Amino acid sequence: MDPGAGAFSEEQFREACAELQRPALSGAAWELLVETQGISVYRLLDQQTGLYAYKVFGVLEDCLPDLLADVYMDLAYRKQWDQYVKELYEKECSGETVVYWQVKYPFPMSNRDYVYVRQRQELDFEGQKVHVILAQSTSEPQFPEKSGVIRVKHYKQRLAIQSDGKRGSKVFMYYFNNPGGQIPFWILNNFTKSEIPGFLRDLENACLKYHRAEERDL
Repeated sequence: MDPGAGAFSEEQFREACAELQRPALSGAAWELLVETQGISVYRLLDQQTGLYAYKVFGVLEDCLPDLLADVYMDLAYRKQWDQYVKELYEKECSGETVVYWQVKYPFPMSNRDYVYVRQRQELDFEGQKVHVILAQSTSEPQFPEKSGVIRVKHYKQRLAIQSDGKRGSKVFMYYFNNPGGQIPFWILNNFTKSEIPGFLRDLENACLKYHRAEERDL
């Protein structure tokens, strides 16, 4: 499997913490794409692919950090609240937990699927408790490509979460995704402009419902 166990270094976790505290937007051509409901999305053109990498900063006011991280990691629950999920599960491969995720794309585009590893850590960074979740695509023979579905081979995400000092969470997310195929870049970029803030708001709403579900089980 490539990459496999140990795909993420301690430094990568700490870098995500540092960017949550002090956004690193200088020294490169990061441009503000959209600001909405307390969420700011920046993008940087990847010259090799013509696609953009994204950095997201914001506050989700109604979700505590522990809960937000738990909900983000809960794949079974995500299948309930994320309308774009076709398949989503994890499997042990060579001692590593690997996630398979198939995403619905609107007709006439083909669905995309991902095979990736992810790791979660809780760190004490500059006196703050920070949850960090790292994910990136991998190759694994136990997940062969499917007919009619395009395999996404270049995917990377970093998520860092800490308290906003009230009842919410301060969030940093880095995201890069090359979906392959023949989708025009302008469609992808316009879609991302609305989908990244929308995903975070859906995640926040999922936290509220998850909390109520837990209360019903008591």
